[in-house]
Amino acid sequence: MKEVNLKISENKPLTENVYKMTLDGDVSEIKKSGQFINIKIDGLFLRRPISVYDKENGKVTVIYKVVGEGTEKMSEMTAGKELNVLTGLGNGFDTSVSGSNPVVIGGGVGIPPMYLLAKELKAEGKQVTAILGFNRKSEIFAQAEFEKICDKVIVTTADGSFGIKGFVTDALDFEYTYTYCCGPLPMLKAVYEKTVTSGQYSFEERMGCGFGACMGCSCKTKYGNKRICKDGPVLVKEEIIW
Repeated sequence: MKEVNLKISENKPLTENVYKMTLDGDVSEIKKSGQFINIKIDGLFLRRPISVYDKENGKVTVIYKVVGEGTEKMSEMTAGKELNVLTGLGNGFDTSVSGSNPVVIGGGVGIPPMYLLAKELKAEGKQVTAILGFNRKSEIFAQAEFEKICDKVIVTTADGSFGIKGFVTDALDFEYTYTYCCGPLPMLKAVYEKTVTSGQYSFEERMGCGFGACMGCSCKTKYGNKRICKDGPVLVKEEIIW
C-alpha cells in the first residue's frame, strides 16, 4: 500500500450515471488486475474504494457508478484537481492458473477490473472470452475496449434490448478452462453454481479503512475468516461459503 497524491487528467460520463476517471502520478504500487484504490473525498470521513480499470504509463483509470454522496462528488470533479489516494490495495487476480482459454465475466460496475485482467491474460498468450452483463442497452459501457483485446466478447442484457437476453450465466454455453468473475453477490453465486471449472471471484463489500485494520469487511471462508479489503477482494472458488 502506498499513499500518494494523484491529479485528475480526465473525468467523463460513459452512461447516465457511470463515469470514467483517469489519474496521473505514482501508480507503481498497483501490481496486478483486481486491486483497487481508496480515494479521499473532501468533507467525507471514509474514503471511497474503486477498482482499477486500467494502469499504464504513470496513469490509473477507474470506472465508477454514482450511487451516493461520495461518488456524486467525484462525478463533479474536473481535470487538474489533486486527490489523496491509497494505491495497491487488495490481492488481485492470479493469471498463472487460468489455462489456455479463460473466461472473464463482469456485471455492471463489476466489469471494470475485468478489463485489466483481460489485458494481462492476452499478454500471456491466452485465448480470452469476455461476458459483460447489463440491465439494458442504455447502461452498456466499455464494450468496444474489450473487443479490441479479447478474442470474443458477449454482451447480455436482462431486458433483451441488446445482445443475449438474460444474465451472464445464459451465455456460458461454450468450453473454457477457468473462470474470473466480478459483480453483485447474486451474480457471483449464479456463476459459481453454473460454471464447471475452478475460478476466482472478486467480491464487492462495504469497507472502512480499505487495508485490513478495522476488520469491518470480514467474511467466513472454508479456511477461516478473511478481510475482503486485505485478503481479498479476490477469493478462489474452493474457499467460498455462500
